Amino acid sequence: MSVMEKFDLTGKTALVTGCKRGIGRGMAEALAEAGANIIGVSASLEPTGSDVEKTVTALGRRFSGYQCDFADRSSLTAFATAVVKDHPVIDILVNNAGTIKRAPAADHPDELWDEVIEVNLSAQFVLTREIGRGMVERGSGKIIFTASLLSFQGGITVPGYSASKGGIAQLTMAFANEWAARGVNVNAIAPGYINTDNTEALRNDPDRSKAILERIPAGRWGVPDDFAGPVVFLASPASNYMHGSIMTVDGGWMGR
Repeated sequence: MSVMEKFDLTGKTALVTGCKRGIGRGMAEALAEAGANIIGVSASLEPTGSDVEKTVTALGRRFSGYQCDFADRSSLTAFATAVVKDHPVIDILVNNAGTIKRAPAADHPDELWDEVIEVNLSAQFVLTREIGRGMVERGSGKIIFTASLLSFQGGITVPGYSASKGGIAQLTMAFANEWAARGVNVNAIAPGYINTDNTEALRNDPDRSKAILERIPAGRWGVPDDFAGPVVFLASPASNYMHGSIMTVDGGWMGR
């Protein structure tokens, strides 16, 4: 197999959560460009006619869209059952769906904490267990979590988000420890400060935005297209010897 062939995803099926916009959409479109058919899901994704579907099908790939509220365990369970029934072989799972709620720790209400932990951590575990079971049985599969710089740092006024992303880093390694020998690669991508909905409050705060940009060696906010290469790499045979790794895509933030 040549080097370029190692990145070819032709004939593979990838499930990408949180794919309607931002990083998730960028990942879905990159996987499609590399050859994969896409199953997309998010809380507000149109089952048909979405922008991400139009891009994927324009590339000559198939797209299946689903809606799922990841904060609702019964909705998640129903989705997992349906998607496995509709698509018995899912080769790639990208756990990207997530949320962030900002409030100082002393005033952070239980409902915000519970929602973030459910969406960002518990739902990720449940879906990985359900989809990963088939991968383990077949002896092959690629699972990619979206971690965060706050998998390594504490953040400010986002205690639930920080806890959930720290948990994602540990979950990545926990699954990898069990499934590496079964032919399933489990890794994560940790985005830095990216120009998406999740960082709108930071980008609109002149002081915080200035401080963030001054620390990023690359001197700019990231964009969804910065994740095209990393996600294709981790979804492809090119990464077959990577297990339990957390790849930072952060403009150099963690090296500062």
